[in-house]
Parts: sequence; structure tokens; C-alpha cells
Amino acid sequence: MIQAQFERDSDGIIHYFQLTGHADSGPYGSDIVCAAVSAVAIGAVNGIQQLAAITPKVKADSDNGGHLECRLPQNLNADQANTAQIILANFLLSLESIAENYSDYVTIKK
Repeated sequence: MIQAQFERDSDGIIHYFQLTGHADSGPYGSDIVCAAVSAVAIGAVNGIQQLAAITPKVKADSDNGGHLECRLPQNLNADQANTAQIILANFLLSLESIAENYSDYVTIKK
């Protein structure tokens, strides 16, 4: 099962997310749940980097898969912070849609 965890500060701002595990909803290379989660997660990290012009702290297990962490730096200007929050909110919404349809394979802790 893929487990997603999001951390927010006291103002409700998402500053960190982590994905762990494997969906195991199909054979390797044909797992649509894994592909969907991976696509939206990588899209979120790329968006943060390219659209918000932020270099987040990212940890990923590229050898074994099944692990991705992304933490925003603290010194963001207002535009960067707003753009990052839009991207992260959209990422969370996308994950919620996936989890709603594939609840046996994805859980989210907010």
C-alpha cells in the first residue's frame, strides 16, 4: 500500500510530504495506481522547482522505489510560497481522487 503523509504548519500551510510503499495493484510495469501516484508526485516536485523557482529538499529511493520526500525551504518569498501551495494543494487533491477510487492501495494522512 502507498502511504502519503502531509505536514502543515500552524497556519495550515503544507511544507512537507512523504510517500512510502508500493501499491501492488498489478504486475510490475502495469500497476496503474503506482503510475498515477508517481506521475502526480513527480509533477508536484517538478512544478515546485520550475514554476515556483524553489529548490526543495528531496529524498527518493531511485534504486528500490517506494519512497519520496519533499520539504520546502523556510525562506520563501510571497510569490514562491503562493505558487508552491497551489501546486501542493492540487497534488493533495489528485492523491485524494486516486485514494477514493483505489482505497485498497493508497492512504493519506494529513
